[in-house]
Amino acid sequence: MPEHHETLKKATVYLEEEVLEALEELAAQYSKEMGRKWSRGAVIRLALSEFFSRRGKIV
Repeated sequence: MPEHHETLKKATVYLEEEVLEALEELAAQYSKEMGRKWSRGAVIRLALSEFFSRRGKIV
């Protein structure tokens, strides 16, 4: 089965320190659970994907 690769665009977001810490923790947790490295950006993309899905916007 071929892997799907997305084209990513660079964006700047400003987040509170606590949010950055939570993103780091989740990235480490996902990395451990899934056996491959997760970044903060990957966690943000996952969270946004869930948000848009719940709003009826499939991205």
